[in-house]
Amino acid sequence: MSDLSLTILPETPDDAIAIERLHERTFGPGRYAKTAYRIREGVTHDLNLSFTARVGTLLVGSVRLSPIRVGKTPALLLGPLTVEPPFRERGIGQALIERALKDAKAKGHRLVLLVGDEPYYATMPGPVDPARLLVAELKPGAFDGVSGRIRPDYKHD
Repeated sequence: MSDLSLTILPETPDDAIAIERLHERTFGPGRYAKTAYRIREGVTHDLNLSFTARVGTLLVGSVRLSPIRVGKTPALLLGPLTVEPPFRERGIGQALIERALKDAKAKGHRLVLLVGDEPYYATMPGPVDPARLLVAELKPGAFDGVSGRIRPDYKHD
């Protein structure tokens, strides 16, 4: 982690404004047109599975997990994942993903999906679709036979 004193903490409601500003800086206004943002519309991310990265008191990164369904199968959608540009390429994004997946697995979740670039998200094991859909099975075989439309899981709000 190249001499950063990094702390990964659960997201709190008090982090919302700082995280939104981070998203604005890193993704810009076009983020709302992206598929993953559209899926997350109207469903609240799970604060128990969303984390911030801090160097001292400075928030430098964030990852969120939101409840979704693939057909009838419950799953989680990872993202947005973002790290302040000056702090990139130091393992912060990977640390956030690892913490989110570890806690999701510990809480009994079986499946996490992500829309992204496989080389960057190589820490997410599982099959990779050419259309950029990545799957992490938190329990072996969790993706077997899963099919259907990906949509928000409003039952968890």
